[in-house]
Amino acid sequence: MDETGLPAGWEVRHSNSKNLPYYFNAVEKISRWEPPTGTDTEKLKKYMAQHHSGSGSIGGTAGQPQQQQGPPEGKIRAAHLLVKHRESRRPASWRESEITRTKDEAATIIRAHEQRIRAGEATLGELATTESDCSSARKRGDLGYFGKGDMQKEFEDAAFALQPGQMSGVVETASGLHLIERLE
Repeated sequence: MDETGLPAGWEVRHSNSKNLPYYFNAVEKISRWEPPTGTDTEKLKKYMAQHHSGSGSIGGTAGQPQQQQGPPEGKIRAAHLLVKHRESRRPASWRESEITRTKDEAATIIRAHEQRIRAGEATLGELATTESDCSSARKRGDLGYFGKGDMQKEFEDAAFALQPGQMSGVVETASGLHLIERLE
């Protein structure tokens, strides 16, 4: 195991199409978004924070022209922090190959994040970088622009109800528990 915390043969690579890190095994020619079994998640978390976290700028998103003014027609832009649990649709993430926490444990974790954000101790983007179970953590939770029908209904309803700069309370979807911040 090296500084990444990944098992032998695995490495972190960067997807140019999604602008996200992923895991690749050169021997078996396997790639995946979630870390492989046997990963030292604490080491990986530190490595990802040092080498694969955003620079702090939420400026342009991949595939979006930098000069664009405002969101495309009918679309909004939001960031989120996701905490998965063992009943989530896919109980795995870039942080953990198998998520075993209960929904109640996930709720306790996300409420603590919500308190820190509302108290001004951290921003959603800062926490998402190391604490979110979504691969959008690489982009400080930024999901880019999306319209009606692009996201799970509960997520979409909450996101579209926010004004730019506002953050939701805890939102539950099949993916897990979210805090959502409307960016544009």
